[in-house]
Amino acid sequence: MPSPAEIISAAAAWASLDPNPLTSSAVLSLVSAAQAQGPASPAALASLTSAFSSRIAFGTAGLRAAMSFGPAHMNDLVIIQTCQGLASYVLSSRSPGSPPPTAVVGYDHRELPELGLSSLLFAQRTKAVLEARGIPTLLLSGFVPTPLVPFAVSERGAAVGVMVTASHNPKGDDGYKVYWGDGSQIVPPHDGGIKDAILESLTPGGEYGVAGMGGGEGGETGRLLDLYFARIGRKLATGSYERHSRTCPKIAYTAMHGVGAPFAARSFETFSLPPFHPVPSQRSPDATFPTVAFPNPEEKGALDEAKRFAEAEGCELVLANDPDADRLAVAERGKDGQWTVFKGDQIGVLLGVWMWREFGSKAPDPSKVAMLASAVSSKMLKAVAARHGFKFEETLTGFKWLGHENLRLTREGHEVIFSYEEAIGFCCGDVVVDKDGVSAAGVFAEMACEVYSRGETVAGHLQSLYQTYGEFVSNNGYYFCHDPAIAMSIFDSMRNGGKYFEQVGGYKVTGIRDLGVPGYDSAQPDKKPVLPCSASSPMISITFENGCVAQFRASGTEPKFKYYIEMAGKPGVTRDVVEEDLRVMCEVMLEELLHPEANGLKAA
Repeated sequence: MPSPAEIISAAAAWASLDPNPLTSSAVLSLVSAAQAQGPASPAALASLTSAFSSRIAFGTAGLRAAMSFGPAHMNDLVIIQTCQGLASYVLSSRSPGSPPPTAVVGYDHRELPELGLSSLLFAQRTKAVLEARGIPTLLLSGFVPTPLVPFAVSERGAAVGVMVTASHNPKGDDGYKVYWGDGSQIVPPHDGGIKDAILESLTPGGEYGVAGMGGGEGGETGRLLDLYFARIGRKLATGSYERHSRTCPKIAYTAMHGVGAPFAARSFETFSLPPFHPVPSQRSPDATFPTVAFPNPEEKGALDEAKRFAEAEGCELVLANDPDADRLAVAERGKDGQWTVFKGDQIGVLLGVWMWREFGSKAPDPSKVAMLASAVSSKMLKAVAARHGFKFEETLTGFKWLGHENLRLTREGHEVIFSYEEAIGFCCGDVVVDKDGVSAAGVFAEMACEVYSRGETVAGHLQSLYQTYGEFVSNNGYYFCHDPAIAMSIFDSMRNGGKYFEQVGGYKVTGIRDLGVPGYDSAQPDKKPVLPCSASSPMISITFENGCVAQFRASGTEPKFKYYIEMAGKPGVTRDVVEEDLRVMCEVMLEELLHPEANGLKAA
């Protein structure tokens, strides 16, 4: 930990480089208060220590943190430093004789007016820095959904793309997500190379002014949106609603105070579906997120406002995008008036089976059709693949790995028709190689219309899939864990000195996969995992004799220790029995492996 004098010195030096007068003056005021040794001095020093004792890490796809001053937060100077490093890395990665690199930048509606910080300003800074370094940059016009950036990168042949968004994080946060020229989120070695280049580029090399830059290029943005929706219509819309029935559930839609509403509406038009009913209080972009404490549609209570609206309007379904519209949540009101909020794995299975039926099953060679899911997602699609003969593969957690594997399989001659992760991220088809809540909303609504035309509900249809492919019951959750050292000690305990466990709570273990370093996989002949290992982001998977698979990892973007536990029911065993078996097992397993009370873990 730096000394108080070092903190104060670093803060003063920072303020001298910061081009934002509001954040610069805020830092200088704290410096003066800390140096004065008066009543306000301890609080001022604490604020400076929080902002200047560490640096925001360039990690999962880029940056994400609270908007404020100092290297620990999102602000103008951090953006300038990041862009300088990104530009250096992009230029150094050019192959001899290749055309000059270009870039695409998009932004959402996040802002912190009291400090003059916003996604728009960060996007403008990004364009200014990249162009000053000789990289022509398209700034997309207005608030755009995240999927449009990777689409634009691929369509324009750009070398890199940046989306300025905090996605579903709390209202005070912002982020900087980076896509490589293949349209996928960055993976090694690019992430490490960019991180190193940033640390070599901390001194601003220019003024990088944004005065008069405006909100982007409207004409080119409109052209790209037209192409994006045309591609969705050609590759994903089946015409099922028009062919088979005029029956469709009444659908409510919420943008969760984000950017999604106009794009989701156009998605419905592309699929020739009846218009949805937007939740008025959550339709327009609002950086204060007034009706949700945490703008993540997965969080408990996040869909309450939409469900109340749906009940008042007589809607059977609620579709929700997260604020940057790259994820999709779904809830359904049953005939008894009770709501089912579908888990990400359940939506993934519904979409995956639909994509197989409508597209994959019609391929000349089904073995060349592929689907992907993250390792912590349900194993049900694997069972579907085994039944129908298409390829199914798992990847590490995070859509950057799904996108990377999607591209690899495509190069090898496979048609990847669906990818998903249990955190409500879905990629239907190949319009983009990243999660896309806009196209997924149209695909899901079209599927729901066909289901309703048969007199079924989506929940009933899902149950029929369980009856066909097997009962898969999951219990996913997390504990709040603010100390990374505690998470690492839990993993060390699970490793049991390299011997691991032969049983947990009386349940026999039949397989262990440890994606920490050096790594271990009992299922492999050489005991080495097929998936990449990481010292900083380990994951341990435990397979039990009774068909249960439990997986544990620490979040890369939030102070959470996550668990993903799924039980595959045996033939003839009803779902309620599987659910009860899993409930009992989870209680025993979580206590024995995690010791929540002793480790200070707080349940969500």
